[in-house]
Amino acid sequence: MWVWTGYFDSRLSRSQGRRVPKEAAIPTPTLETVAWAARAAGITRMRRKPETSHPSRPFTQEGRLEISTKDALSSTGSDSKEGVLQSIGLRLRKQMKEAKSAESQSAAKGPAKGNRQQRAQR
Repeated sequence: MWVWTGYFDSRLSRSQGRRVPKEAAIPTPTLETVAWAARAAGITRMRRKPETSHPSRPFTQEGRLEISTKDALSSTGSDSKEGVLQSIGLRLRKQMKEAKSAESQSAAKGPAKGNRQQRAQR
């Protein structure tokens, strides 16, 4: 089973190649984040192909994951590729939201007390 990063790109429409709903998509997904989400979904047998481009998008080298179909279906509990993609996409979205909230909390906190250079930049 091949999983392209464009399947999870929220900037693309369904007709342009996005295969998951907007709730399970993120802007500009990378191959590493998709691989992380697949591993978080329980998929262990995968291979990264970073320099490949989707046949309908030959101008971008987005990369793809080659996933064992049996492993993906059994670990996610899905019965189709769409179910596997949605479970990976939901984990991607969750990870993106957690990273944004952690980033906003650290920005709201401000620089450390003893760091004069960063305090001067406020």
